[in-house]
Amino acid sequence: MPAYHSSFLANNTSIGNMALLPLKTTIRGPAPPCPTNTELDIIDEALYYFKSNVFFRTYEIKSEADRVLIYIILYITECLKRLQKCPTQNQAITEMYSLAYSKFDIPGDSGFPLNSVYAKPNTPAEADQMRHYLQQIRYETATRLVEKVYSDNGKPSKWWLCFAKKKFMDKSLSGPGQ
Repeated sequence: MPAYHSSFLANNTSIGNMALLPLKTTIRGPAPPCPTNTELDIIDEALYYFKSNVFFRTYEIKSEADRVLIYIILYITECLKRLQKCPTQNQAITEMYSLAYSKFDIPGDSGFPLNSVYAKPNTPAEADQMRHYLQQIRYETATRLVEKVYSDNGKPSKWWLCFAKKKFMDKSLSGPGQ
C-alpha cells in the first residue's frame, strides 16, 4: 500500500524546495491565508493522514507540498512525545506553545535530519522567511493536535499517544536522546 501524498499540487510559491502553502490560522506569518471556501489545509491533511503515514520507512516525494507534509508529520511525532507527559489540556497547551517557539533547525542547518531531501535557503532573508513559515506551521499544528488529543473530557487520548514512539522514515526532528 503506498503512502498518502499531499493533494496541494498546484502551487507556484516556494521557499527553498518547500511549498509555501495557505494556512487556516490567525497566527501572523509568511503563509498566505486559506481561501474561505477551502475545507482543508496542509495541517488538516497531515493530521488526517498521520496515523497511516507514520508507519512508512520510505516516502516518495511527488511535489513540494509533500516536503511540508513530511515536516508536519515529523513535528506531530515530536508533539506527541511531549504530550505523553501532560495529564491535562492546560498543561499540554503550555507545553506545545513552548515547543513551537523553541529554537529549531531548518534545512541547511547541521542538526536538520533531512538535509538530503530539503534545499538550503539561498539567502539569509529566505532562511528567515523559512524559519517564520515553519514556526507558523509548528504553532498551528500544535494547537490543532491538542484539540484532537484532548477532545474527550480533558484527558489525553491513548489512540493518539500510542503513536509517540513511531518514527516516520526512521527520522526525528529532535536529536538523539531527546
